[in-house]
Amino acid sequence: MSDVLENLARVLEARKAADPEKSYVASLHAKGLNKILEKVGEECTETLLAAKDAEHSGNTRAVISETADLWFHSMVMLSNLGLGPKDVLDELNGRFDLSGLEEKASRSR
Repeated sequence: MSDVLENLARVLEARKAADPEKSYVASLHAKGLNKILEKVGEECTETLLAAKDAEHSGNTRAVISETADLWFHSMVMLSNLGLGPKDVLDELNGRFDLSGLEEKASRSR
């Protein structure tokens, strides 16, 4: 599963230096972090709305599509900050021995 994220991370890194006129990813980087964060927020909202719709309709296609968009733009954000999926996966892996309540309490320390 993480192969997809690793492959996407490689493509995103390569496209950072591409011509912004020819690459959507390069155009986001050229506009800066605030534009990337705007896109993450937009995709987050669209994901939430799709999930709400799926709860009532039973059709999950839109929530899958919007979640893919959210993950994609989150990966662009991570790339812009010099991070990648391994950083997030390592964090998640480190949480396996903690209960969710313990992990959340540890953040406030």
